[in-house]
Amino acid sequence: MSLRDFISKQYIDVIQWTEEENGILAARYPMQDLEIQNGARLTVRESQMAAFINEGRLADVFGPGSYTLTTQNLPILTDLLNWDKKFQSPFKSDVYFFSTRQQTAQKWGTATPITIREKEFGAVRVRGYGIYAWHVFDPRVFHTKVSGTRDTYLVSDIEEQLRETIVSHMTDTFAGSSVPFIDMAANQTALARRIGDGLKPVFADLGLMLDSFVVENLSLPEELQKTLDARIGMNMVGDLGRYAQFQAGSSLPIAAANEGGGGAAAGIGLGAGLAMGQQLMNAMKSAASAVAVADAKFCISCGKSIARAAKFCPECGVPQH
Repeated sequence: MSLRDFISKQYIDVIQWTEEENGILAARYPMQDLEIQNGARLTVRESQMAAFINEGRLADVFGPGSYTLTTQNLPILTDLLNWDKKFQSPFKSDVYFFSTRQQTAQKWGTATPITIREKEFGAVRVRGYGIYAWHVFDPRVFHTKVSGTRDTYLVSDIEEQLRETIVSHMTDTFAGSSVPFIDMAANQTALARRIGDGLKPVFADLGLMLDSFVVENLSLPEELQKTLDARIGMNMVGDLGRYAQFQAGSSLPIAAANEGGGGAAAGIGLGAGLAMGQQLMNAMKSAASAVAVADAKFCISCGKSIARAAKFCPECGVPQH
């Protein structure tokens, strides 16, 4: 290698980054023993951002585009270095690239059941899981608070922290909500929206943007699930009763106008009346069963099903409020 070749390799004319693999959030451009030439070209691709750092201080940040590095487009770095020769000589600086691609289908879930306190049911143990998506939004904040001076920073380096944050915020969401848990659990879309809205400021504090949050499943204790089913059944009972009355009322005039005679009409009318009576009896039984289940509550300590009027839990003896 000639001296000229050796010297030419000490200066960088083109700075660009191509992601070598999925999951890279930040990568430092290899700058060891190299300096950036005045007028060098910086290329930042779509779904990327680049940042120049001088002596540990983050200076200029560039979005997608092609740039010629001069004092005009490196104003902060120029000020930090106190150049008085219009950037005529090469300079030394760390350059970091950040991937701003959306990290999709990230999974979250409760490794163990989380215990929440609900006004109506007391202590409730819940499991849940789903997916969410996010991306690096503010490289300044992300570099300062998360990725730091590491050569590369991966999705896997932060995913556990994000999952723990989600589970913790789920508990806070239920505790701070005036909406009964059983109603929120029955509408997972609204629940996901509520949790997601609360998580967005937490993600933003790390330089991230939460793009979507989905609750795919929420597993309730067996006793609580029975109560939820009972409430749904009670709502259906009212509709079933009205439908039975409508059907019976509609069949009577049709039977009376039947050309087959009074006996046939009477038989049809009697059959309709019996059918209506049977439907109403079934509805009343369902309603009675639902009321019996709904008349129970859960111990605020052990979560066992107890009578709503109970002052103490017969299982653990803890006073009920």
